[in-house]
Amino acid sequence: MTNAAAVEQLRDAARSLIRPTGPVPRLTRRNRLFDMALAAVVGITMAHYVTDNLRGEATRFTVPSPLGQPTGSGDLILLLSLAVAASAPLLLRRRHPLTVLWIVMGATALTPPYAARLTFYACVIAAYSAAAYSRHRVPTLASLPLAVLLVSRVRDGMAPTVPDQYVPLLISVPLVVAAIGLRTWKLRADEGRTRLSRLEREQAAALRRAVEHERGRIARELHDVVTHNVSVMVIQAGAARKVMATAPEDAREALLAVEAGGRAAMSELRHVMGLLTMNADDAPDPAGAGRPADLAPLPGLDQLEGLTGRVRDTGVPVTVTVTGQPRPLPAGVELTAYRVVQEALTNMVKHAVGASAAVTVVYGADHLRVEVTDTGGTPGPAASAGDGRGLIGLRERLAVYGGTLRTGPRPLGGYRVQALIPVETP
Repeated sequence: MTNAAAVEQLRDAARSLIRPTGPVPRLTRRNRLFDMALAAVVGITMAHYVTDNLRGEATRFTVPSPLGQPTGSGDLILLLSLAVAASAPLLLRRRHPLTVLWIVMGATALTPPYAARLTFYACVIAAYSAAAYSRHRVPTLASLPLAVLLVSRVRDGMAPTVPDQYVPLLISVPLVVAAIGLRTWKLRADEGRTRLSRLEREQAAALRRAVEHERGRIARELHDVVTHNVSVMVIQAGAARKVMATAPEDAREALLAVEAGGRAAMSELRHVMGLLTMNADDAPDPAGAGRPADLAPLPGLDQLEGLTGRVRDTGVPVTVTVTGQPRPLPAGVELTAYRVVQEALTNMVKHAVGASAAVTVVYGADHLRVEVTDTGGTPGPAASAGDGRGLIGLRERLAVYGGTLRTGPRPLGGYRVQALIPVETP
């Protein structure tokens, strides 16, 4: 390491020590009024002490001073000037606490020892304000011991004393202030807990409504799957009836198709009933929610190329990789896998402008794995319009088939959506 680099590191370390931390305190009208009253009370008290001491009405310091007791108008002006210098800065004790402390410490250092009581209380208030409000923590911590030394430099017999008539006031005022502060803290804590509870209830209700909405939508789609399978069964059964006498082999094939369709319909119907049990209020009418049955099948894995092709047409590079031995899967499983890819690509277009995507479908022995990854990009204009229902819907779909969903950023950048769906062993 060169000398220049070492010097630069030392400079950076010094800057970090004096760099302010935390936000600038926001002053309310009540804070300003309180600081004005505090500065006025401290200033009046100091002025009263100066005039009282000079007139000899209450001699409280008996230790001789090299400067002598103040007896002339010059001493009076000097002490009154120190009183103003120590009390006036207290107006800014919240906004510039460290500067105020240094000014008061300077006034304390210039105060004659026989008048140590003059700036004692102002220095205590300034030290407290610096410790409570200063954003420059290191300089503040370094200044506080110096302030302690300044206020403790007086000798025996010259320390500030409290007149007897003020003792009850000094006892009762802190008690009242502490009681008021405790009550205020309890009220604010209760209000905070109430707001937090209300917010949690609202979030839980919104999440419950979103889940119910997604379950209803999924149930409608699964209802369409069942309707399609039953419609195919009806057509196959009619064809078998017509050719049973003339072409028994064709009738046999048709009946096998009816059997396979019936099994698939029963399997999907169980999933539909499971959703209806979880969400009886918002679930669709088993008759199709009052809409005519659509005989067109819902999308499956055989339509992934069409989906990714539409995404490519928008200028987003997308690759599709299929591994394992492709085989027919239940229509609901294929629909769920298709929706995973669809939602993941939609989110990528919204949140990762300029990225490229890769879709991977793995046919395992007892599971189907669908993974969509992207290389990362910048959020688009529509990124802030999402309501979070997409991932809720995917999790609900996968839960129907006992599947799991994993989402999160990739170690080298980008995002990954991975779904694992159990399937029956062929």
